[in-house]
Amino acid sequence: MHVVWSLAAGLGIAFAESGLGVGMFLPGETAIVVLAATLPSWQLMALLGLLVAVGACAGDHVGYVLGRRYGERLRTTRPVRRIGVEHFDRATDLLRRRGALAVFGTRLLPLLRTVTPAAAGTAGMPYRSFVLASFAGSCTWAGVYVGGGSVVAAAADATDGLLGQVAWIVLVVAVLVATPVLVVRVVGGARRVVAAPEVAAVERLIDAPRSRRAAFSPLIGEIQI
Repeated sequence: MHVVWSLAAGLGIAFAESGLGVGMFLPGETAIVVLAATLPSWQLMALLGLLVAVGACAGDHVGYVLGRRYGERLRTTRPVRRIGVEHFDRATDLLRRRGALAVFGTRLLPLLRTVTPAAAGTAGMPYRSFVLASFAGSCTWAGVYVGGGSVVAAAADATDGLLGQVAWIVLVVAVLVATPVLVVRVVGGARRVVAAPEVAAVERLIDAPRSRRAAFSPLIGEIQI
């Protein structure tokens, strides 16, 4: 019975965190790691990962539908104001220009991923592009945090209580949450950005390959001549 409740909780938390804005107040990463760490086998962890991915993708659809239906009016809602209207505006602009890649790229960024589906709907992103990016991002997110739960379980067993399970949970969640933010900021060159740093960093990260191609285009032209 414990396993059934854990699986159901994983599905429900992933859906609520993505679709109902709960992630703006209580990120679901910790809950997913805890649930995975309590499961007795890798088969059940894999099933949890599947349910978490489905729940997250379904939750994304709620935000997308709200964005398509209410559009710019979402800017004045309390959840968006809590994160910052400027973040929503920059996310919407990024989604209009970069589409599905931006949906996938923001999935591992706390808070920002919660507003991205609604911003995608507001930006008028085609549904086919959105659903593919949402599912890929949801699978990645589920894999990272369910995998984090398996690390917690293995580490707790290996240390034989030397460092308690709670301490391992805190450590693993902190690493998993901080790593994508740091990677995006460093690779995207966002250290000088004041407003919406994660959005700007993702934008620069997405633009980087295109910028490098442009930089080499004269050389390519000379070689072709």
